[in-house]
Order: sequence, then C-alpha cells, then structure tokens
Amino acid sequence: MRAVTNQGITLATETFGEPGNPALLLLMGATASMLGWPDEFCTALAGQGLYVIRFDHRDTGNSTTVAPGEANYSVEELADDAIAILDDYGISKAHLIGMSLGGYIAQILAVARPERVSSLTLIASEPLGWDGEALPHISQDFLDHFALLGSLDWSDRKAVKDFLVETQRLCAGKWGEFDHGRESARMEQVLSRTNSIASMFNHGALRNREDWTGRFREISCPTLVLHGEEDPILPVENGRAIAAGISGASLTVLPKVGHELPRPSISAIADQIARHVRAAQV
Repeated sequence: MRAVTNQGITLATETFGEPGNPALLLLMGATASMLGWPDEFCTALAGQGLYVIRFDHRDTGNSTTVAPGEANYSVEELADDAIAILDDYGISKAHLIGMSLGGYIAQILAVARPERVSSLTLIASEPLGWDGEALPHISQDFLDHFALLGSLDWSDRKAVKDFLVETQRLCAGKWGEFDHGRESARMEQVLSRTNSIASMFNHGALRNREDWTGRFREISCPTLVLHGEEDPILPVENGRAIAAGISGASLTVLPKVGHELPRPSISAIADQIARHVRAAQV
C-alpha cells in the first residue's frame, strides 16, 4: 500500500507484480474503491508479467473523503488523480484498464494525455462525448433500487451492507448463481476501509469541466473493449458504439455477463487483456 497526494488529496494505492514490468493502472467505476478490482484479477494480471496498480478514487476507501453532498470536483480532476499516481510511481507511460466511469476517465486520458497512455482496455463503459443516437442506459430495476438511498440509515451497518450487496446482485448477469456470501464478505471489507461510506455517492454529482463531444473518436492507442451481454447499467450497445468509433478497436461481448467481473471469467479476461497489452508493447 502507498499513499499518493494530488493537490491536497490523498489517494490510497496498492501494487501487484514487479515494478520493472509494463505498468497497468486500473481505474474503477463510480462509488467503487479499489476492492472493485478482485484480488484474483490483479494477481492474474501480475502473473502475466505486468506491474498492476489499483487505487481508491476520492470519496472511497482509504482516500480522502468529504461529507456527503459537499464534493465539488470534476471528472477531469479524477483523471488528474490518475496522472498524479503515475508521476508518484515514476511511470512515464502506462496501459490503462477502466471499468464503467473508470473507462470514461481512461478515454479522457487517452485524448488529453496520449503521451502517457500505451493502450486502453475499456470494460462496461460508455463512449466519451457520445454524439450519435441515444444509447440505452440504466435499467428501471436499478433506478428503483437507488431511489431507496434517501431513506437509508447510514448508521445501520447491516442495512448499508444489504443495500450494497443488492446493488451487486442487480449488476450480475445470468452466468451462474449470485454468490451472496462472497459479496457480503467483500462489502464488510468495503465498510471497514472508510469512515464515511455515504461519501461514495458524491460521485453521483460528478460533472465534466470540458466539452468532450465526439472526442472518443480521436483515440489512437490500441483499444480493447470488453462488455457484458447483459449489462443493466450501460447496456452492450455502449460497448459496441465505443468499438465502432475508435479506429482499430476490438470488441469482445461477454455472454451472460452483467456490469461486473464475474469470478468464473476472471482468468480468461486477464489472459485476453495480457495479450492485448503485449501486442501494444510491440
């Protein structure tokens, strides 16, 4: 574990693998800490000869948090956090894996700081600055679930954990039976790593500082798009739009997968990403 500072913000980071190997920075989605990247995923990538860095976004985990409703940072500032981490580790250029909001941030970096990005892997993401016909987004089941936030008692640890576990259940595709016990244990870890769990929903107020309309089409680095066939947050049409708009991008649709990294698929996904990274290194 290592703390990185950026403009008064402390960011908690963790690494897997050897520092001399090609660097791979993992950017997780909204409201999620570094624990959104399963340990098995990180170790599988490190086992493929990569130096893996995961971190807690602002308002998650061990990184700096502000009171719920008091955050005033932009998506671009989250992108700046990623650059600060690379700088602190002395990494001039890295491969990026972004999931959901993390994929959006990764695209910003590939457009605004292309000299720092060796390749992109975008998982369950939407196109940066989409300017085509409207794409489908979050399901009604999720909207109904998040409507409960207003009445959630944040001092009731069990109620909060149950809410977070149900969020993960709604994310899951039909690849197999949802592992309630595993997710419950993970959410206990999430709750234990922050003193303001409600602050993670500050991400719901995130806004862009700049106009990115259509700019995902400027991305020129090697790009791999992975998208669950049954994603209820950002349906698969979003992944198809990214792949169609970025020259040379490849798309893999993951059957029966939702907005998630399902445990049975972790090894295969890590293998595909490692092949993509090795090809980009060449």
